[in-house]
Amino acid sequence: MLGFNEPEVLSQLASTVALRPSIEELADRLVDEGFDRIFLVGAGGTYAQMWPYEHLARSRSTLPVRAVIAAELVASGDATLGERSVAVFTSVSGTTEDSLSAIEFCRSKGALTVGFTGYADSPVAKSVDVALVSEPKAWPFDPQMLLFMGRLLARRGEFADYEKFADELASVPRLMVDVAKQADPAASTFAETHQDTDYHFLVGGGNLWGFTYLYSMCILEEMQWLRTTRVHSAEFFHGSLELLEEDTSVMVFQGEDETRPLTDRVEAFAKRISRDVTVFDTRDYALEGISPEFRGLLAPLVLDTVMGRVSKHLERVRDHSLDLRRYYRVMDY
Repeated sequence: MLGFNEPEVLSQLASTVALRPSIEELADRLVDEGFDRIFLVGAGGTYAQMWPYEHLARSRSTLPVRAVIAAELVASGDATLGERSVAVFTSVSGTTEDSLSAIEFCRSKGALTVGFTGYADSPVAKSVDVALVSEPKAWPFDPQMLLFMGRLLARRGEFADYEKFADELASVPRLMVDVAKQADPAASTFAETHQDTDYHFLVGGGNLWGFTYLYSMCILEEMQWLRTTRVHSAEFFHGSLELLEEDTSVMVFQGEDETRPLTDRVEAFAKRISRDVTVFDTRDYALEGISPEFRGLLAPLVLDTVMGRVSKHLERVRDHSLDLRRYYRVMDY
């Protein structure tokens, strides 16, 4: 497949699920020592990637868990951040400046800081109290966050089947390679069809809202310089729908959690207006070995894998490198 190094992908993902013993040891410590508030801190894509796990905690747990923007946390503070708080960070490179500032800020408030990254000698890994290091460039962080939040909730009696779920996560590396291979032909077709499309309307909800935001902002806007509108499926009928026209490219992200009917409603409406609606649905992927009750939890990881193929083909047909930037980390700001 185009731009796909299967052994490398397998190895990187294996390194994320291999962190299970360390993650569980950490989660157990947090419960045993009475930490009572979790902050999931990120910037850009890593902020968006925290939302499914705030959503998971909100729907299953009474534990206060909040996803926050690193720079805003430093600027505004948080009255509840203190010595019984845990601040969790993710950073592929371990060099994200906003996250480094937020780590320093959280430590100054007495919070325990935890960092997931791919580099043991990175500034993030060296700055946090607990660093959990996977292979370099391992992405996304969903396996680690599923294990972390899952174990935490299990210890609180809020995730009864966690052990079974965590065991099944061991098959994630092979499953995601299978997903990528299945998604590739349709991804190529979508990219070729939309080679000259300069505006996309993205809709997702539930635990896919974070990825919807991420794909719009970090991939289509930052990496392809395309204009987008991103809307939560629960909010679709409160404003942005007026932008739809018959030739608007609408990308619908369908998952398998309890909010799917909200996205079903958007999909049905969008197809009445636009002739260019593309649905990316995690139900299309078999995920052999994953129990039906856990499939919804894996939707962000599955969709990230599917859309990774779309990104590679957009890069090809548009002759626009995903690594090209005009401003991000190019200019001072």
